[in-house]
Amino acid sequence: MNFEDMKSQRRGLMIVLSSPSGAGKTTLTRRLLSENSDMAMSVSATTRKPRPGEKDGADYFFVDKAKFSVMIDEGEFLEHAKVFDNYYGTPRGPVEDSLVSGKDVLFDIDWQGAQQLTQASSDDLVKIFILPPGMQELEKRLRSRAQDSDDVIAKRMSKSEAEISHWAEYDYVIVNDDVDMAMAELSAIIIAERLKRKRQLWLGPFVKTLVQGG
Repeated sequence: MNFEDMKSQRRGLMIVLSSPSGAGKTTLTRRLLSENSDMAMSVSATTRKPRPGEKDGADYFFVDKAKFSVMIDEGEFLEHAKVFDNYYGTPRGPVEDSLVSGKDVLFDIDWQGAQQLTQASSDDLVKIFILPPGMQELEKRLRSRAQDSDDVIAKRMSKSEAEISHWAEYDYVIVNDDVDMAMAELSAIIIAERLKRKRQLWLGPFVKTLVQGG
């Protein structure tokens, strides 16, 4: 195997992006996926019913509560939680398959899910928190969507304060004042994490050829 073939071998990353609503995480996520062919969004399992246009296995894995309970008991989830009357969880199998093939997996989850992923697979995990430049700007962004009532926006702002309080649990924090700068910082983090020695599976065989005079 030549040098370039060896160098292409790496273990994928589990990349968690968390933020309060309105901090720009969705925009950054979409740009990351569009610019990285070796990256995919994690697909969660859920007990809620499919919405119009949603496809099983693409948007979610749709299962009933009995099946979800069995999956919990058999340790098939990296993380799971109950949200209102439905359950959501990250199946372990598809994520592990992606990591082994050198594909990064992107997670859009909150701090509670990030804590569970840390317990389940800390070696593969990179946690990034996205902050707004200010609370007034955050509220302005929420209002600019023109999707929510004043009451809903007030609830989102209150929840944002609780979410932001967990910023120190993350490996990296990006203040999204300018989306292009935030994207550049996010890309730099991912490049550096990909280059960590423990993720460069080709280095061991390569060094072996070096010392053997290859």
